[in-house]
Amino acid sequence: MPSLTADRRARIDAELEAHPFLAELGALFEAAGHELAIVGGPVRDAVLGRPGNDWDFATSARPDDIERIAAGWADAIWDVGRDFGTIGLRKRDHQLEITTYRTDAYDEGSRKPDVQFGDSLDGDLSRRDFAVNAMAIRLPSREFVDLFGGLDDIDAQLLRTPVTPEQSFSDDPLRMMRAARFVAQLGFGAAPEVVAAMTAMAGRLEIVSAERIRDELDKLITSDHPVAGLRLLVETGLAEQMLPELPALILERDEHHRHKDVYEHSLTVLEQAIALEDRLDAAPDLVIRLAALLHDIGKPKTRRFADGGTVTFHHHDVVGAKLARKRMKALRYSNDTIDQVTLLIELHLRFHGYGSGEWTDSAVRRYVRDAGDQLERLHILTRADCTTRNQRKAQRLQRTYDELERRIAVLAEAEELGSIRPDLDGGQIMSILGIPPGPEVGEAYRFLLDLRMDRGPLGEADATEALKAFWAARPQPG
Repeated sequence: MPSLTADRRARIDAELEAHPFLAELGALFEAAGHELAIVGGPVRDAVLGRPGNDWDFATSARPDDIERIAAGWADAIWDVGRDFGTIGLRKRDHQLEITTYRTDAYDEGSRKPDVQFGDSLDGDLSRRDFAVNAMAIRLPSREFVDLFGGLDDIDAQLLRTPVTPEQSFSDDPLRMMRAARFVAQLGFGAAPEVVAAMTAMAGRLEIVSAERIRDELDKLITSDHPVAGLRLLVETGLAEQMLPELPALILERDEHHRHKDVYEHSLTVLEQAIALEDRLDAAPDLVIRLAALLHDIGKPKTRRFADGGTVTFHHHDVVGAKLARKRMKALRYSNDTIDQVTLLIELHLRFHGYGSGEWTDSAVRRYVRDAGDQLERLHILTRADCTTRNQRKAQRLQRTYDELERRIAVLAEAEELGSIRPDLDGGQIMSILGIPPGPEVGEAYRFLLDLRMDRGPLGEADATEALKAFWAARPQPG
């Protein structure tokens, strides 16, 4: 069995000493006649020197015993999934999950694992996803357990499974996506036999619920190296099962190479958007990353070869937004997230109508209004979407967008662009025109909003005069 180096032992001891509640909890379980061990990601991260705040434990105790032992010690206790053997605890600022030793397996056509409680830590570790996550620290003794070469795999920066990949992925097919996620999070590579099994078994992902797939995809997308994980999903065929629009971007290049490789372009845009995330309040930002990845998914359906061999993708922004909405609904994303991502995709080409700065103030106002609260993300996406190798062209586009942002800032300071409203509200419209609530009020409101966009703030008197003139010239019913 591989042994800990002195520096890794010191790292683990420092982590345990920094969190004395771990020893306290271990002593409680030991006094009750049960085993307790830290398992999975927290152990791996302690070995790697990565900070962590959430703790996962495995125990010989059953859920009722876990609750009884932790009662009076934990600040809060909740049932995460009793049928799956998991009880959640909170101790000060720390979230803890304690799970009874398990040996899970999926039936051939089931979306839910057949949970069976085990009786040993060794058996529990053998059923974990990867060897780097199959290490444990027994409490309170601090004994380090590594039965499957997790330390060696950390040294090799490699993902292997404790048992055969085929058995591991049959037990839970979502582990194939987890392999891609850990490639993205840790910067590790997947062992050849793991990649082979992922490729052969990709179809098994169909039995996993959309919610679990979405959660795993989100963790991958918001990791440090998402492109590496996405490439693995595409290369193994897993992306075809859950995000087929991504591999569809690998279009056949025309013989004269008159258009970019859309797949590679999209991955580059994702990387460039991540590099600009410091413009946002918080990073990583799931919305901008999804929008960057999916912004061109309308291109395969809109590709046309014009006279002379040129390639066009007319309206791929609108088509892409519709495709993204459909896919994200299938993956059970929230309506807010779907609306934000699809709006960015729909607007990502708008800037290119700006030319070298010819937009009127009215057009700038409409750009801001249409982007709404996604304006800063739209700035990021538009800038990230420039992947040309022509430095002069790239610099020109950057200068032009700098100028657009400057104009937005000037107009925003003068006119509060972020909350553009007509100069008259609905109540004033009804009073001036002498009409009751109904569709006609909305018609008048839209006229005033368009007028506000075109001419800027008018003031109440000028807006009233314009409204009366509009209403008088309006075709009368009948």
